[in-house]
Amino acid sequence: MYIEKPEISAINQLTTEEALNDYYLAYLSRQLSILGRREVHNGRAHFGIFGDGKEIPQLALAKTFRKGDWRSGYYRDQTFMLALGLLQPEESFSMIYGDTDEDMNPSTGGRNFNNHFTTSNLDANGEIKNLLEKFNSAADVSSTGGQMPRLLGLAQASKIVRENPEMKKHLNNNVTGNEVAFGTIGDASTSEGMFFETINAAAVMQVPLAVIIYDDGYGISVPVKLQTAKSSISEVLKGFQKEKNTNGIDIYSCNGWDYTALVKTFSEGIAKCRETQVPAIFHIRELTQPLGHSTSGSHERYKSKKRLEWEKEFDGLNLFKKWLLESGKADIETLTQIENEAEKRAKKAKQAAWTHYKNNFKQEVEQLEDIVHKIKAGSNGEFDKIEELEEIGQRIFLTRRKYLSFAKRLYFNIHEFSNLKEEQKLLGIWIQNFEGRSQEFYNRQLYREGKKSVLSVKPDPARYNDNSIEVNGSEILSRNFDVLFKKYPNLVTFGQDTGYLGDVNQGMKGMQEKYGVHRVSDAGIRETTIIGQGIGLALRGFRPIAEIQYLDYLIYAHSSLSDDLASMQYRTKGKQAAPVIVRTRGHQLQGIWHAGSPMQMLLGSLRGIHLCVPRGTVQAAGMYNTLLEAAEPAVVIEPLKGYNVKEMLPENIGEFKVPLGVPEIMREGTDITFVTYGWNVHHAVKAANLLQTKGISAEVIDVQTLLPFDVNHVILASIKKTNKVLFIDEDVPGGATAYMMQKVLEEQKAFDYLDASPRTLPAREHRPAYGIDGEYFSKPNVELIYEIVWEMMREVDVNIRKKLW
Repeated sequence: MYIEKPEISAINQLTTEEALNDYYLAYLSRQLSILGRREVHNGRAHFGIFGDGKEIPQLALAKTFRKGDWRSGYYRDQTFMLALGLLQPEESFSMIYGDTDEDMNPSTGGRNFNNHFTTSNLDANGEIKNLLEKFNSAADVSSTGGQMPRLLGLAQASKIVRENPEMKKHLNNNVTGNEVAFGTIGDASTSEGMFFETINAAAVMQVPLAVIIYDDGYGISVPVKLQTAKSSISEVLKGFQKEKNTNGIDIYSCNGWDYTALVKTFSEGIAKCRETQVPAIFHIRELTQPLGHSTSGSHERYKSKKRLEWEKEFDGLNLFKKWLLESGKADIETLTQIENEAEKRAKKAKQAAWTHYKNNFKQEVEQLEDIVHKIKAGSNGEFDKIEELEEIGQRIFLTRRKYLSFAKRLYFNIHEFSNLKEEQKLLGIWIQNFEGRSQEFYNRQLYREGKKSVLSVKPDPARYNDNSIEVNGSEILSRNFDVLFKKYPNLVTFGQDTGYLGDVNQGMKGMQEKYGVHRVSDAGIRETTIIGQGIGLALRGFRPIAEIQYLDYLIYAHSSLSDDLASMQYRTKGKQAAPVIVRTRGHQLQGIWHAGSPMQMLLGSLRGIHLCVPRGTVQAAGMYNTLLEAAEPAVVIEPLKGYNVKEMLPENIGEFKVPLGVPEIMREGTDITFVTYGWNVHHAVKAANLLQTKGISAEVIDVQTLLPFDVNHVILASIKKTNKVLFIDEDVPGGATAYMMQKVLEEQKAFDYLDASPRTLPAREHRPAYGIDGEYFSKPNVELIYEIVWEMMREVDVNIRKKLW
């Protein structure tokens, strides 16, 4: 019997037993691909993507992967995961079926495609585990190349600790500095900008990062000649080759069907990367994809007959078998026995996974059947849905949706029949329980829960005394960060101009000199990998603040923020967390690319990340304090005009905490409620003071954060008093003002308390124009607020006030 979790030896210790075990794993993996594809085509699943053709290099690579190392890979890595014991055959099928049982499907829990892998970096208390005791894998994303940016941070963690051993104790000793971050990617995906950005950053930073590029000649139907210059990514990257007294990367190349060469190449290359921390690229050529890209199509449609014949000849599995026979390590009887064992194991796993999936809601279905029989009897056969229910159970692919839809429609039919009250009640309870359990499977854990949630942090207001002084906003931030760097020894920050200069607005002034370049560092103009650094470092136990110089530049990093960071907590069902704080600044600065406010884009795509919009630097500082006591990702948008505005310095600097999701009433009023955030709070207060001269009393509310938003319904309480509301912000029409309106009118049900139509005052549809005048004519201002409020007051009673224009 061949095992599935072999002890992995070095190349010079490779035994016949290990080679035969590798053949078993390779053959087993191929069977999982074949049977998995068949399950999709038989109608038991919707989609499948597999690692066929990549088995041999992944087995060779797994021999170099040590406990404590990290993988940031893609959806072809099933053989690699099998070899490390991180994937069981049953899980391979449970992924395809979308099984929500986390014991059977720990990587996705039914929330992600198959072959998307993850390991937990958190213990039962939400703290970082001892990651040196296990093989680690960052949660996969489907977006091609999306695994690359965080790879940089995963590798950087090792470099920081190797160069600063005192950091070990601040990371619960789960980083030694000798770990390697492994990245896997398909050749076609190297065309993505984030691939090149990551390679360049790694070459500059010299971090222990190994990228394995699987080259099978195509990106779905597009051949490599249309993907990559010179039809070879290793040729393209030659300019990055490290030479004496330079930074750069080491480049290796090997054929993907050559087992012994692969073992040797990976063994030597990874060992050098681990020892020297020089990044490594492995270009694995001449690979095949026997089953095509995915279950969505056939590669026979776009590959020539000659190419298909070549792929059969150079299938790594077949050539591995040929080598075993020719080298005398096995005879045909032995290999046939291995193949039979692998086939049996795959079929057994498939059956076990399918049986478990069907039984997931068997008890609930039996309860529903009992209720349907009661309804038939109680209605004297008028509502006989037994046959329809039985038909659902006979379908090829069972879904929770079909049973819930059936139950709800039946409830709709009977809910007005007074003679079925007891049956209605039973069915209603069943629906409620079934739907509630389904929501647990699919709709929870977008954000952290428990003591690591920002909502669990106890507020602590800023305190002042008779000796409190006024200082520039930038000094408030720098003094606050000084306390935070002392308090959290695993806190690091990086970004363009963040280190030596202390950021362009001096909020980090003096921090690099005081705490060192390993904790406060500069980065190139590469927003995507700045976010990637944050994600990777956070996964390994650091508390990173990733600085993006201006809010508009966040767009460059949007894919990593949206696809990876925002969804991580959700797609792993809380198994992985990366509490990255993204520090940026925006609003109210002149110019198309320096004063944008793309809040609609952020609100629509960053659910899973808290969005903080402070009106000043005291509020921003308090938000950083809150976020670091919790452990969730967030974007903090500091107001650009706040750095040179004087504010009182709190005596409890670095300790006071602004609660997220709790608005602050800046000015009380009785006639109308202003709801706004950021620098517009100051415009709203000025407008309220101007309106007061005309006898109109405005209440100004600073929401402080858009995600979360007014968790205690402070705004509703205000509208109950004023009966009118105006939402103000710098986003485009229909953007964040519409978001706030929906939250207040629909969710808080404030519409019932309005005497006048609710209004919004956003910026114009175009980007803000240059200069003071450009800003004035592009964005809300005091006079516009006054005009809108005047008309709203006339709407209540046109006889009270004269028409303004």
